[in-house]
Amino acid sequence: MEAILSSAFEQGLLYCFMVLGVFITFRVLDFPDLTVDGSLPLGAAVTAALIVAGHSPALATLAGVGAGLCAGLLTGSLHLLLKSGESDSTNYGPKLLAGILMMTALYTVNLRIMGKSNIPLLGVDGIFEKLGALFSLSFIGWNLVAAVAVLALLVKYVLDWFLHTEFGLCLQATGDNEQMIRAMGTNTDLTRVVGLGIANALVALTGSLVAQQQGFADVGMGIGTIVAGLAGVIMGEVLFGARSISWVLFSVIGGSIVYRLLIAVSLRLGIAPTDLKLLTAALVVVALSVPTVRRKVVRG
Repeated sequence: MEAILSSAFEQGLLYCFMVLGVFITFRVLDFPDLTVDGSLPLGAAVTAALIVAGHSPALATLAGVGAGLCAGLLTGSLHLLLKSGESDSTNYGPKLLAGILMMTALYTVNLRIMGKSNIPLLGVDGIFEKLGALFSLSFIGWNLVAAVAVLALLVKYVLDWFLHTEFGLCLQATGDNEQMIRAMGTNTDLTRVVGLGIANALVALTGSLVAQQQGFADVGMGIGTIVAGLAGVIMGEVLFGARSISWVLFSVIGGSIVYRLLIAVSLRLGIAPTDLKLLTAALVVVALSVPTVRRKVVRG
């Protein structure tokens, strides 16, 4: 049981950055961004390619995050080219199309970066091995959980601070009521592009860390990222509530851990790995239906 808990917390915290990125696009910006299915393996591909080439794992990780940032900025720019009117707050067509086009393009980009579909990291030190040598620790099991938890909290508090700055408040207002904030003189196009860049940078951070933790980068590792991210966001909001933006960020991290815990328990109970995508879809449906059922029970 301890091994299951350790693995679930480890995976939940590693993927919480991706869930935070999905939260920014779906909840803050009201932008259904499918780029994340490509930006996660992009972060992994850039990081793995640089590490294998002999570069520092820290530098490689930062480069992976930067690549994700660029992908998000390109998605936002592409969206500006595709939308036809002054505001598309109720028209998701250009948003979906921009994400789909970028996700499709990134598949080829990732193959070009890696030169093949898979890059093994066996025999080379990643960022966790470097940190382990620095602190004379072995970053596996609960040690790895503690290290990633510290990083998750740091990212959480930086996001919390950012979303309470003037630009961060404009970012939130863009998703809530674009027409109102545009009428007040805010450049909503700029805020959306920057928001998409930040979100995909977080997603790429997950790809970079996961590649180094599991020992390889694969071009297909981003398949289903958007659904898994939504599952973490929705579960976090349902289980822990959404009282304020500061609390929601904690809820999203908690939702990521709970989702991975459910996956780990399901595998332990004998569910085939090939059925996990179906299980993920079912979990999202259940989480989405909980608020509706709760309201009907309260009214009834």
